Order: sequence, then C-alpha cells, then structure tokens
Amino acid sequence: MPSQNARVLRHIVLFAFKPEATPPEIASVEAAFAALPGQIPEIIDFEWGTDVSIEGRAQGFTHCFLVTFADEAGREAYLPHPAHQAFVALVGQHREKVLVIDYWARSTAG
Repeated sequence: MPSQNARVLRHIVLFAFKPEATPPEIASVEAAFAALPGQIPEIIDFEWGTDVSIEGRAQGFTHCFLVTFADEAGREAYLPHPAHQAFVALVGQHREKVLVIDYWARSTAG
C-alpha cells in the first residue's frame, strides 16, 4: 500500500447492477475486477466493497472499487489493457449504471 505521503492517482468505480443480474453473475464481476491487479502491473493498490451505508443515498449503486496508480501513465496503460477491456465487456452485460471518478489523493495525516 502507498505511504501516507505518497501522491497517487485514485480511480473509483461504482456499479449498480441490473435487477435481473443473478448473484453468481455479480460474483463473477467481483472476481474479475479483483483479478485485474494480478494482470496489470500498473495497479499499485486495489480494494473493493459493497454498500453498507445506513443513509439510503446510494442511488442504486451497490459496489465500490478503488484502483490506485502511481501516476497518469499507469492509468493510461490500464484503460486500454486487454485484461481491463475484457472486464469492461463482462460487466457491461450486468450493470445498469456506472460512475467513475479519478482524483489525486491528498492526505492530511502525518
């Protein structure tokens, strides 16, 4: 994991799945996304989870994936990478909505 003071590029991806997407189909998307760090060396950190908020403001989004790159070149290598493109094709069959936000991480710690 990057140090607290490292400047890194975060790539956040949120998915809302189609109502007809089955639990095994959603699990296949989760597994495929989680496999990308082993296939794309530019990914320096990765985490994901499902919505557990009690605020009721998720707007149908259930899954959040956080991909970290050292720099813009890492993201530029990731986006067209064949493993990422295969994942995009897979998830496209099952997702209803997607939201992507990239940002340079800022830390106030330490």
